[in-house]
Amino acid sequence: MAVIHRTTLTPTKLELLATWLPEQPWYRGTPGQRPELARTGGFRLDDPEGEVGIEFMAVTDSSGAEPVTYQVPFTYRGAPLAGADEALIGTSEHGVLGHRWVYDGTRDPVLVAQLFALLVGRAEPQMQSTSDTPDPSVTARFTGPDVKAELSSTTATDDPNGTDVLVTTASDGRRLNLRINRVLRPGRETDAKALGDVTANAPLPDGTTARAAFVVVHARP
Repeated sequence: MAVIHRTTLTPTKLELLATWLPEQPWYRGTPGQRPELARTGGFRLDDPEGEVGIEFMAVTDSSGAEPVTYQVPFTYRGAPLAGADEALIGTSEHGVLGHRWVYDGTRDPVLVAQLFALLVGRAEPQMQSTSDTPDPSVTARFTGPDVKAELSSTTATDDPNGTDVLVTTASDGRRLNLRINRVLRPGRETDAKALGDVTANAPLPDGTTARAAFVVVHARP
């Protein structure tokens, strides 16, 4: 189980995102205007090896006429991830763990593997800010054929609406697309044609919360 340390992170995750978010193709903010960010939801997953921190964070930008809530899957590492320079959000100094490399987790094989394990019922979502505590508000479902959690390959591609993570299962070569919804839309109906999804609470403009699809799964030929 992941341990949540009550300590400092310099710069903070929100400070790193204030620079990184406006550079992404799915960012909805005004060009040249610095986002005003607040953490408004999310959850964690455990790395079975205990080496990589995994967090799915919802952040709301209130700099525009209407607030927009984004999803950023993070990984935190104690050393650089080989071949992932373009996925680096930034580096930060952790008060307990020291220097940390912070990545867009859609390009990190550890996060993708654990997300897939969550979908097929072999991983349990954890509270975002409490150690060793499952988060029952996060639900995952997968209605496709039974598959093992191991993956043989993954690739990630961004577009103006989100990120597609194409995975291939090691057991039977099945290809699935994990759609990472970067702009969260709480209260919208889930995709009836999807093979599965991960849903959690996200904020509405009036300050309440509603269910939102963080990830949606479709088959790929």
